[in-house]
Amino acid sequence: MNQNESSHPESIVDPSLAKLTYWLTMRRLFSVVSGIFFAGASILSAAISEPVRIDTGLVSGVPGTSDEVRVFKGIPFAAPPVGDLRWREPRPPSHWEGVRKADEFSPVCMQQQRGPNPSGPPPSEDCLYLNVWTAAKSASERRPVIVWTYGGAFTGGAGSLAMYNGEALAKKGVVVVTYNYRLGIFGFLAHPELTSESGHNASGNYGMMDMASVLSWVQKNIASFGGDPKRVTIDGESAGSMLVSAMVGSPQGRGLFQRAIGQSGAWMGVNIGKMTTRTEAEENGQKIVEALGAKSIAELRAKPADELLKNGRGFFAIIVDGRYVPEDLSIIYENHKQNDVDVLVGSNRDEGTFFSRPGSGNAEQFSGTAKRRFNDMADAYLKIYPAGSDTQAGASQLSAFRDEFGWQMREWAQLQSQRGKAKAYLYYMTHVPPSPPGQPSRGATHTADLQYMFDNQPPNVTWTDIDKQLAETMSTYWVNFAATGNPNGKGLPEWPAYSEKKGAKNIVLGDTVMVGQGIDPAILAFYDSFYAKLKSGLGVGATGGQ
Repeated sequence: MNQNESSHPESIVDPSLAKLTYWLTMRRLFSVVSGIFFAGASILSAAISEPVRIDTGLVSGVPGTSDEVRVFKGIPFAAPPVGDLRWREPRPPSHWEGVRKADEFSPVCMQQQRGPNPSGPPPSEDCLYLNVWTAAKSASERRPVIVWTYGGAFTGGAGSLAMYNGEALAKKGVVVVTYNYRLGIFGFLAHPELTSESGHNASGNYGMMDMASVLSWVQKNIASFGGDPKRVTIDGESAGSMLVSAMVGSPQGRGLFQRAIGQSGAWMGVNIGKMTTRTEAEENGQKIVEALGAKSIAELRAKPADELLKNGRGFFAIIVDGRYVPEDLSIIYENHKQNDVDVLVGSNRDEGTFFSRPGSGNAEQFSGTAKRRFNDMADAYLKIYPAGSDTQAGASQLSAFRDEFGWQMREWAQLQSQRGKAKAYLYYMTHVPPSPPGQPSRGATHTADLQYMFDNQPPNVTWTDIDKQLAETMSTYWVNFAATGNPNGKGLPEWPAYSEKKGAKNIVLGDTVMVGQGIDPAILAFYDSFYAKLKSGLGVGATGGQ
């Protein structure tokens, strides 16, 4: 990121001039033009007073690629979760004296390195930091806020990734916050000892606790950056979207945000199903601890982070911990117990190509999995997704992946639209972004929407006019929603709120943006029937609720 120096108009006045007449002439001239000059400068540069005072001290930022935006990098929102604080709720960060330079991104949370990244921050357990992009001229502006939660299968990702650069959105009028949350064994380990020591009879959702801590920080401090704590939108993609859906359903999220955006991910995960219970997660955690050669959590806390990262493998995700997620979120949503907030949610047409390639399927395995999973509905499933050959099974696997993602996002919109005064907006992205040279296209794949909603053109690709227009449209929809709870605005294709009574319409984000068809209604009906059986097993509807 370029960091341009701000210009100072005072430098045009030379105090060393000897002749008094010349000095007086220059002073009169400067008095005439200075008002014009400074008025122009206020448009070109963010004039928010620095340093900015937050609850832990003073921070100073750096310019974005233009002086219009200030960026504050690596602000601690919690104490380092190391030593005895490993696997505990976030504790408040320490205060500091003087002005803290917020000019570098923090380390990313512990994760396996996914390819060479010599210029990026290194992984560390000391990773609970956030970043702020703002174009506010003063702290009194009260701009809407978007808090971004990254994806990465709960084992990777960071708020500092270039694709999440918040500058373009900040220029459109929002304050953008990105942050790091604990991952893998550090962020989602459940264990009976951890449950016992917590004081809440809960363990496992430490990454979600980090998210709640960030939202509390925003409530206390975002006004100092020109943000409005009463207009906070949480947004996330993939695992980040799953965390957003969990926070919408969590009693711990109440009052911390007013709107939510979910992009390709909801509480059930990749497939429609029940959430992992705390008991199941604790059993898994005990196996992980044993595999690491530890007899207690105290022994595990004494082990180096690198050793845990290397050997602490397992399945990690949001669980029904009893506190942050008091019961399966399907029950919470079905009984209308989730937070009464507006949502904007959706998915992409080719989600599955991110995880597998066409032709990579195995007909026998696909059919066997379908029969075990869907039981008496398997024949109907295999009629929708035939597996007469490996090639056909591979194509069906991609289609099924897409449709389950799409069904989950529609279900989220549908259930949220039934909650109080909340409105829901549903999208389906079909536009295929350009690929870097030499790389085959994956279509409108998982994550394809990110470059457009952030309005960040990826490196090594050339955007067409259609790409640029879609980025302009999507980023404006997102900003409008953050500002008012309604994505619509002047010059934009009308996006109707989701309503079963009015035909359950969604917006199609394609080469042309328009209201249209997402997932085939017949396929949605199949998954509705499958979900009805799942709900029956969960006892949904037994407690009611408003």
